Amino acid sequence: MDIGIALPALAPSEGPPANLVDTAIEQAREAHQLGISSVWLGQRFDYDAIALAGLIGREVPGLRVGTSAVPILGRHPLLVGAQAATAQAASHGHFELGIALGAKEFMAPRLGPVQGSQITRLREFLTALRPLLDSGEVDFAGELITASTPWPSPLPGARPSPPVLVAAMGPKALRITGELADGTLPYLAGPKTLAGHIVPTLNEAAHAAGRPTPRVVTLISGVVTSDAEQVREQAYQHLAFYQSIPSYRAVLDREGVAKAGELAVIGSADEVLTEIGTYVEAGATEIVFSQTAMAGPDDRRRTWEVLGSLR
Repeated sequence: MDIGIALPALAPSEGPPANLVDTAIEQAREAHQLGISSVWLGQRFDYDAIALAGLIGREVPGLRVGTSAVPILGRHPLLVGAQAATAQAASHGHFELGIALGAKEFMAPRLGPVQGSQITRLREFLTALRPLLDSGEVDFAGELITASTPWPSPLPGARPSPPVLVAAMGPKALRITGELADGTLPYLAGPKTLAGHIVPTLNEAAHAAGRPTPRVVTLISGVVTSDAEQVREQAYQHLAFYQSIPSYRAVLDREGVAKAGELAVIGSADEVLTEIGTYVEAGATEIVFSQTAMAGPDDRRRTWEVLGSLR
């Protein structure tokens, strides 16, 4: 079982780092030394996730680096493809591109009105992106996206082409992901939702398209701690934001929980390992822990030690 973590992992008590890029690289090196298989970076407004993943991959040889995930709203597949190829070359073949639709309700006030169907955009983005990553050229004209390279432009060193994963959880997005991508990156999707909805929908679409069984890289908020009750209250606060976003609200409802914090995996090492087992049984092929600094730097390191021991 491959186990990863989300970076950067900083507790509020630690304050802002002097240089976040340096800190992320240092944390990635520490995680790799502890046996963690991969690190993943969400896209934020202060750093570029693909660029930072490439830097980490170059500075920590052998560590898999990925984005979880880069919203495609406001981005073009030609530019994302070039970024991904650069990160793949920088990491010497250890980069994985995770993309997302992006919550329209959150993104529109920041990027402007969202035109057209989100599902159409995802299908067209993937349709244009895949040949670009594989061969360095594409000639595609869709309803929302046009992508055409003037000449073949494969990047030397960016081989093999990086896997493409989609943070898909709705039925339509999952079917497109199964048909066109290499796997999915569900977050706040518990074991019930994985086993009863995400895994079967994804696999059915992939098999119908003649593609291999997709990966299910499941992101879990969690930490190993001796103060589970207090940390659980922090998780309720940290994760409450997602409860108002329709896509996340839908998976929480499928799981039968009212608060996102209920899905955080918090407790002793044995309790956390038991919970990981339920996700694996539900169909998760890889596990990525996020929010590991909720209880502070000491419990963060303890969490990484426990996760690294599973390698």
